Amino acid sequence: MDNQLSTSDKILLAAIELMAEKGYNGTTTKEIAAHAGVNEVTLFRHFGSKQKLLEAAFDRFHYAEEMTKLFRERLTGDLHADLLLISRTYHRTMNRNRKLHEIAHKAGNTLPEKVHERALRHPQQLKQLLTDYFRTMAERGLIVNGRPDLLALSFMWMNFGAFISKLNENPAPGITLDDFIEESVALFVRGLTP
Repeated sequence: MDNQLSTSDKILLAAIELMAEKGYNGTTTKEIAAHAGVNEVTLFRHFGSKQKLLEAAFDRFHYAEEMTKLFRERLTGDLHADLLLISRTYHRTMNRNRKLHEIAHKAGNTLPEKVHERALRHPQQLKQLLTDYFRTMAERGLIVNGRPDLLALSFMWMNFGAFISKLNENPAPGITLDDFIEESVALFVRGLTP
């Protein structure tokens, strides 16, 4: 474990690593503490429980904050450029945090309710950001009128599908993730341009 990291971050990263490999229920706090190079008492002092530890991991390392900042500070109103930026940022953060998704996927319905709520907060927030973006673009006459919430879901599911299919690992010869992003954004732009 990197000595430059805070104790909390070491514990969080150890938990993510082990839970992605062994699942939430298959990982003990003792194993997490040992992997982080701390004792179990330190883990409990920082987080209180395994559940609170995983809640903190979703809060700290998932994409909601990064995407919110992007929508507030970097979008320009140019539909093509904005959707490219959103897609690329989404894939970069999802791939960086792939193990968090693996934890949630492996645990399924056995994940504690509060952890599940934390995990869902990120896509729900992205859906709201995209819905507001598409609504504003329609009000300005920059895209055709439609259901902004359905546009948001379509855009999210298109990108999530690419993430899940591990397109970044190139399962489709000759097609890169960036090729997919470029083509899918171009398709969206053509469909939404008045």
